[in-house]
Amino acid sequence: MSTVNPPQRSAEDRERARAQRALSRAERRRARWLPRSGLLVAGVLLALVVLAALVVLALDRGKPAPKPIAAPAVVRITIPEGETRLQIAQIAAAKGLRGSYLAAARHSAAFDPRRYGAPRDTPNLEGFLFPATYELYAHQPAGHLVALQLQAFEENFGVAAIHRARALHVTPYQLLIVASMVEREALLPGDRAKVAAVIYNRLRIGMQLGIDSTIRYALNDFSKPLTEAQLHIDSPYNTRTHHGLPPTPISNPGLAAIDAAAHPTHVPYLYYVNGADGCGELVFSREAAQFERDAAAYNQAIAANGGRVPACRGHR
Repeated sequence: MSTVNPPQRSAEDRERARAQRALSRAERRRARWLPRSGLLVAGVLLALVVLAALVVLALDRGKPAPKPIAAPAVVRITIPEGETRLQIAQIAAAKGLRGSYLAAARHSAAFDPRRYGAPRDTPNLEGFLFPATYELYAHQPAGHLVALQLQAFEENFGVAAIHRARALHVTPYQLLIVASMVEREALLPGDRAKVAAVIYNRLRIGMQLGIDSTIRYALNDFSKPLTEAQLHIDSPYNTRTHHGLPPTPISNPGLAAIDAAAHPTHVPYLYYVNGADGCGELVFSREAAQFERDAAAYNQAIAANGGRVPACRGHR
């Protein structure tokens, strides 16, 4: 059997191998040093940070303590029952809310009036802007007040009101329209459900409602006497010349008016007029002839008082 001797390495090969081993040792030493040097640098930096903090504390000892930041002022906004969008906008502006309340009360991404039976083209959120007292931070956007009002409406106009609307053969939106008229027409609590009854009774027989508050809403005037020309304006809100309900609520009713619209009194009345004593109570009747006598008594009382409503001398 023959053998083959391994080749002998030259001096150049040996030197190359030595150099490689030396390089490997140097790299291992460098690897051992790096963590130690990193810890040293970190220790130096930490010492500098501590020293800087001590210097800052020493400098701040002679300075007064910073004043606490004052909390934003809270604004209480009371929206009375029966106000319109235009009237609420004036209240919001007077309280310093930012932006346009009217623009914010036109539509809401979080609230859909169609859920209550409102038509698709309903122009704004009139009727859904629930009247109450709200607390906001000063100078908040007016849209925040609208959001709070819509939330309050959903809490107060619940499933029971929707069921009552169905029992009355109207949509919840139509019940809200009736409530908005009740809010404007009835001054005393005892008259609310009776006014609602008159409205439903007239609707049932196809009789025009003849409610002047709807005309006043179209004119945006709730105080001045209506002229003969205004009583005949061509408007869907003129319930003297148009049959049925106005197209939208004419105010933003409160809970009592909503409850009255949902629970009208079971009476046959078709007419009412202000009482002649000036105390705000309405006088109801079933027949036109009786209504004419009641209206004449009211007009006579006004004429006898110099054209003004008589001052109430009784107890409401």
